[in-house]
Amino acid sequence: MKYSNIITAKFISRPNRFIAQVELEGKEITVHVKNTGRCKELLLPGRTVYLEKASNPERKTPYDLVAVDTPIGIINIDSQAPNAVVKEWLLKQDYSVVQPEYKYGDSRIDFYMEKGDEKYLLEVKGCTLIKDGTGYFPDAPTERGVKHLRELAKAVDRGFKTMVAFVIQVEGVTEVRPNVETHPEFGIALQEARDAGVEVLCLACNVWEDGLEIIS
Repeated sequence: MKYSNIITAKFISRPNRFIAQVELEGKEITVHVKNTGRCKELLLPGRTVYLEKASNPERKTPYDLVAVDTPIGIINIDSQAPNAVVKEWLLKQDYSVVQPEYKYGDSRIDFYMEKGDEKYLLEVKGCTLIKDGTGYFPDAPTERGVKHLRELAKAVDRGFKTMVAFVIQVEGVTEVRPNVETHPEFGIALQEARDAGVEVLCLACNVWEDGLEIIS
């Protein structure tokens, strides 16, 4: 996936989870942050960030903050990007059906696919928290994530092939582990899902300031 109209700025602060203050061409402006997670280890004062110009010229925040330059490389923090790149990736596979936002049980699963007589459910998680070369998810407690894992585990018994895909939004990282320090229940649910037959995918990416793509 590619962004359009990407420009660079300097990060100043994040007053709340929806907005950030940045310095652009010598002026301080307010921008929208396309990630409601904490990102505390990423959005540090003085770091270079990458902004996409909003398509609506009337919007109060004229730019979206989509990525940040860090010592380990550019990290894409756009929470919508993982689903976008997974859709591109799935369409290159030999599935006969790829349907986003599939209603299943009490949840909306990211993708439903078909291949021959087999039916698949796939949930997507974006990983931006990196420690010592390893990705960790989540960076904040996610009851929704736990719910989805349990839905996928139950679906195995109903004949679905089920997967959870962690999209790693920085280059050079290939492994994602549950962040049990932040959310122990997610780690338990992930192991229960594995035991039930849910396949866990760690999808490495090429990452640029203006886009990313899955390479694994």
